[in-house]
Amino acid sequence: MAGGAMVLSVGPNKSYSGGMTFYVFWAILVASCGGLIFGYDIGISGGVTAMHPFLMKFFPSVYEKEIGIQNTNQYCTFNSETLTLFTSSLYLAALVASFVASTVTRKLGRKISMILGGILFLIGAGLNGIALNVAMLYIGRVFLGVGVGFASQSVPLYLSEMAPCMYRGRLNVLFQLMITIGILIANLVNYGSDKIKAGWGWRLSLALAAVPALIVVFGASFLPDTPNYLIDSNKHKEAKAVLKRIRGTDDIDEEYNDISLASQASKSVNDPWKKILERKYRPHIIMAALLPGLQQLTGINVVMFYAPVLFKTLGFGNEASLASAVITGGVNVAATGVAVVSQPYAIGVVFCICCFVAGFAWSWGPLAWLVPSEICPLEIRSAAQSITVAVNMLFTFIIAQIFPWLLCNAKFGLFYVFAFFTLVMASFVWYYLPETRGVPIEEMWSVWKEHKVWGKYIPDDVMKTEKTGKPSEEV
Repeated sequence: MAGGAMVLSVGPNKSYSGGMTFYVFWAILVASCGGLIFGYDIGISGGVTAMHPFLMKFFPSVYEKEIGIQNTNQYCTFNSETLTLFTSSLYLAALVASFVASTVTRKLGRKISMILGGILFLIGAGLNGIALNVAMLYIGRVFLGVGVGFASQSVPLYLSEMAPCMYRGRLNVLFQLMITIGILIANLVNYGSDKIKAGWGWRLSLALAAVPALIVVFGASFLPDTPNYLIDSNKHKEAKAVLKRIRGTDDIDEEYNDISLASQASKSVNDPWKKILERKYRPHIIMAALLPGLQQLTGINVVMFYAPVLFKTLGFGNEASLASAVITGGVNVAATGVAVVSQPYAIGVVFCICCFVAGFAWSWGPLAWLVPSEICPLEIRSAAQSITVAVNMLFTFIIAQIFPWLLCNAKFGLFYVFAFFTLVMASFVWYYLPETRGVPIEEMWSVWKEHKVWGKYIPDDVMKTEKTGKPSEEV
C-alpha cells in the first residue's frame, strides 16, 4: 500500500506499523540490480566459450577438437582445464572476496559494499573486453569475481533489512529475478555478437558486463543505508528518518526499539567469526552453509554456464546452441525465438531443461539466497552471509571446473547424480528448515526455539537476552 500505513501482524506477540511504500520498493528494486552482474557473468561465459573466434585466439586446442582437426568424442570436446578455469576462476575469487566483504559490509555499510562490488566488476569487464592473452582474461575474471563476492554478500542483507517483514520474501526474490534477467540478457548478447563476421563479437559480450556494473554503482549511490546499519553506527536520527520513510508512517517506535536492542547485542560482539561458533548459533551456521551448497548440487549452473556447450554436444549448430540458451534463459525469467533442429530427441532435451530451470526458479533459486540472509541475528549476520556466499562460490567453482571432465567420462549419467541430490535436498528442507514467513528478522529466535530439532540448541534465556539487549549473565 504505497504511501499508506497499516499494521502488520508478525506473530503472537508482535505487530509493526507500516507497510509497502513506493520508496522502499524503489530502494529494493535498485539494490536488487546487484544480481544483474552475477547473472550476466553466468550467462556470458558459457556463450563466449562456444564462439569460434574466442577459442581460436585463446584456446586453440579446444577449437581444433571442435572442428575435427583433433579426434575426440562429442562429450569430450570442451574438456580443457584451462578453458574451464576461465569460467571457474571468477568464483574462486568471489569466495575469497566474500570474507573481506563481510568486514566492509559490517563496518562501512551495505551500500558501500554494493558500490565497491560494482566498481570492481567494472574493472574486470574492461580488462576482459580488451584482453590480448589468457593472462589478461584470468586477471579480468578475478576482478569480476571480487565484484560478485561483494555484491552477493551485501545485497541480500540490504533487501532483508529494508523490506517490511510481511513482504520480505517476495521482495528479496527480486535479487534472484535480477540474476535470471542478467542471464537472459547475456544469452541475447551472445546470440547477437556471435553474428559479427569480423570475429570480435566475444569482446563485445565480455565488455558489455560494464553496463550492469554501472547500473549498480550509480543506483546504489542514491540509496539510503539500512536502519539496522545506521543504528549500529550510532546514527539514530538518520535511522529513524529512514525507517519512517520506508514504512510510510511515523509509528515506528516498536520496530526501532527492536532493532536498537539487536544492535546493542551486536556491539557486545568483538569477533563475529568466533561468536558464530557458539552452540546457540549452530542452526544458523548449518543453514548458512548447507542451503547454498545444496543449491549448486541441483546442477543449475551446469545448465546456465554450459548451455551452449550442452546443446553443441547434442548436435546443435553454433547458432542453434546459442539460441537454445536464450530459450532456457527466458524460461528462467518467466518462472521467477525457437531453435529449429532436426533431431526430435534434442527438442525433447530442450523441453526437459526448460522444465528443470522453471522448477529451480520457483524454489531453490531465490530461497537459497533469501533464507540465510534473514535467519541470523545482527551480531553474526554479516559473517553468516559471507559463509553463504563462500560456500555458494566454492561449489560453483568446483562444478564449473570439473563438469566438462565429468561430461566426458560420465556422459548423461551425471544428471542422475544431480537428481539424487535434489531428492536429498527436498527431504532436508522438509524436516530441518523452519518457516520464517512474516517473522521480523530481529525476532527469529522464536522460530528456532520452537523447532523440534533446533530448539535444543537455543538456551532458555536467549529470548530474555534478546529482548533486553544485554548478555544473559546481566539479565
